[in-house]
Amino acid sequence: MADPWGERMPRSVSLLQTIAVSVGITIGSGIFRVPATVAAELQTPGMMLACWALGGIVALCGALTIAELAGALPRSGGIFAYLLESYGPLPAFLFGWTELIVIRAAALGAIATIFAEYLGYFLPLTAAGVRDTAALAIVLVGAINYVGVQRAAKLLGAATALKYVVLLALGLLAFTAASAGIGRPTPAPTAPVPVSMLATALIPVMWTYDGWADATAVAGEISNPQRNLPLGLIAGAACITLVYLIVNLGFLHALTPAEMAGTKLVAASVAARIPLLHAGGVALVTAAVVLSAFSSLHASMLTGSRIFFAMGDRGLLFQFVARVSPRFNTPSVAILLATVLGVTYVLQNDFAQLADKFILGIWPFYALTVAAVFVLRRRRPTLPRPYRVWGYPWVPLVFLAASAFMVLEALRTQPYATGVTFAIILAGVPVFWLRARHAARTHRA
Repeated sequence: MADPWGERMPRSVSLLQTIAVSVGITIGSGIFRVPATVAAELQTPGMMLACWALGGIVALCGALTIAELAGALPRSGGIFAYLLESYGPLPAFLFGWTELIVIRAAALGAIATIFAEYLGYFLPLTAAGVRDTAALAIVLVGAINYVGVQRAAKLLGAATALKYVVLLALGLLAFTAASAGIGRPTPAPTAPVPVSMLATALIPVMWTYDGWADATAVAGEISNPQRNLPLGLIAGAACITLVYLIVNLGFLHALTPAEMAGTKLVAASVAARIPLLHAGGVALVTAAVVLSAFSSLHASMLTGSRIFFAMGDRGLLFQFVARVSPRFNTPSVAILLATVLGVTYVLQNDFAQLADKFILGIWPFYALTVAAVFVLRRRRPTLPRPYRVWGYPWVPLVFLAASAFMVLEALRTQPYATGVTFAIILAGVPVFWLRARHAARTHRA
């Protein structure tokens, strides 16, 4: 039987588990790799830290805003549900289409590939072995999610807590290394860093923050959602921002920007300079990446499958996708669909190809969702809102400005990759029309 919001699955996910979903999906492998990319682009400690702080501010502004929608409309699918309520079926379908074709499957494939690559440090794997291991990891997390949301949430909570502590410890221990970066004088930059360079560096930084809104996808299973959803989103974004700033401060203490830019495994390079770790530093960081990637993969399966479930439940995908397992009370078909798509992607693409497909595909929908706060306040002023955006309207406007800036910069610097992503999104328009015509004919028949 459906609850007052129309949801059919038990509401058993707690506040701490909601925070774990947000943190678990966000902190993946990116924080172990992206600092080197940012260092190569910006080259000065001040600008690098400013970029990470700006990324945190953007994520917090998004979380503070979407929290209002989450508290008012605690429906499965999160962003999908908010787009459907605010703009109608076409934008909601395009979001679900993009998740189905590009974002979720590519995210699962990319995270699983990183998991397998780093696992290869302990268990030597060929290129084919990496892909097979990545595919098996996706199947494993699919099976864990199928056997019950509480089992999945408990495992995710434990893995997320452990990786958060390890990452925080790495950042703090980096301050025990002999100072090479922030603690030593560095030559003043010869020219100010152009704003366009900051925008370019912000794109991979925002990839490491991506996931701050994903807990909304399991809103239909969160207990006391009008309180726990807004709190979980805001607390999750704050926790992520805090640990990222500490980690980057520690990295910049241990390494110069030039040293950071010159290594692909920046976290391992830092660990090698920590006296307490020294020779075992590389193994420890590698294990941390394996754990972090597995936790993120698990969270991505948990949230992504709920988007597909919501599409089926609201009539924008095949109805059978909304089937709920009578034994485990989980969206069994949606989990199977996400698993099959993830395995298909990982067996046919390498990490670089996967990452290119989903880094920017979600941002137009983030912007539309944040703008939905303005739309719903005008169209539905009497909608109960247990939480209202702090700093309205400036907080959502900051997020919208940052989103527009990044997308325009991506179009300028990566026109082909960005254009392909947007073309895939727009390809959903004729699919939506064909689906609508087919549904109308079926209804008349």
